[in-house]
Amino acid sequence: MRAPRPRRHLVVAAGAALAITGLITGCTAGDTGTNTEPTNNSDNEASGDRVVIGFSGPAADHGWLGAINSAAIAEAAKYPDIDLRVAEGTNDANLQISQIETFINDGVDAIVLLPTDGAALTDVAIRAMEAGIPVINVDREFSSTFAARVTVLGDNYGMGVSAGTYICEQFGGTDAVVAEVAGIDSLPLTQDRSRGFADALDDCGLEVNNRVAADFTVAGGEAVTSQLLAAAPHIDALWNHDDDQGIGVLAALDAAGRNEMLMVGGAGSKNAMDAIKADDGVLKATIIYPSTQAADGIRLARLVVQGKSLGDLVEVEVPNRIVLNAPVVTKENVDKYLPTAFAS
Repeated sequence: MRAPRPRRHLVVAAGAALAITGLITGCTAGDTGTNTEPTNNSDNEASGDRVVIGFSGPAADHGWLGAINSAAIAEAAKYPDIDLRVAEGTNDANLQISQIETFINDGVDAIVLLPTDGAALTDVAIRAMEAGIPVINVDREFSSTFAARVTVLGDNYGMGVSAGTYICEQFGGTDAVVAEVAGIDSLPLTQDRSRGFADALDDCGLEVNNRVAADFTVAGGEAVTSQLLAAAPHIDALWNHDDDQGIGVLAALDAAGRNEMLMVGGAGSKNAMDAIKADDGVLKATIIYPSTQAADGIRLARLVVQGKSLGDLVEVEVPNRIVLNAPVVTKENVDKYLPTAFAS
């Protein structure tokens, strides 16, 4: 077996459509789960051997996670050769571990897993890999490269960069007051978003003057934004990390009669895009965090098990890491992104 390779930090610049790094070869995780020799096959839509896929994700307690689950199920339904087995969504790491153990015992062909806690689910994912079941890790990373055959991620750092770059384009060279309503501060994804935001602002001489953290819920967004507004009598630009909690952020702004600012959202909900398109309020842009990640995981699991590659690549195996883009949605391009927007 090869020794584990050192983990590299991956930064995807705003504007990149897809980042794909490092193929696993030899005796690493990439060897598990294929039942045929890999071929560079562009006809990936053609039906192949039956593939039993186990899917487990957190409870759909807000719109983005609901869209993750529904998109995965809808994608599997497109392929007659996929038998999808869906575990009940949960925010209990121990229950999710037991779900994966059931998938292992049932001998599924692949597992698509959005872990409620990446570190907590790492060991059971490694056990699946050791059992010859390729794991497709979605959104929240495991703490070992040996826990997944493929990892599909949104670009959290890139979200911050995109938001900060957009605000720099509007206010660069000024002394604008910038505020930030983050998500759950203990999560690495929130930390990455905030770091990307600060880095992008620094490039144009701005900084975050006022910051609060919510919990990705409407109630949480409204409560912390009310606190923020009390502490900041004037704000020029505000970035809210998540469009679900953004409903509460906007409610707090409305209740306080605060409309002096430009607001940028995050994730890409339909209600946010509708408001951007109407262009009659403070919300002028949102940053995409794709709710298609688990659907992508389903398609990739099918390709891995059937020994296929991504049709547009010369490489004959599915990559081991895919990072999706974090574009800025404004009134000028909103129609392009509305079809994949999720309902809050």
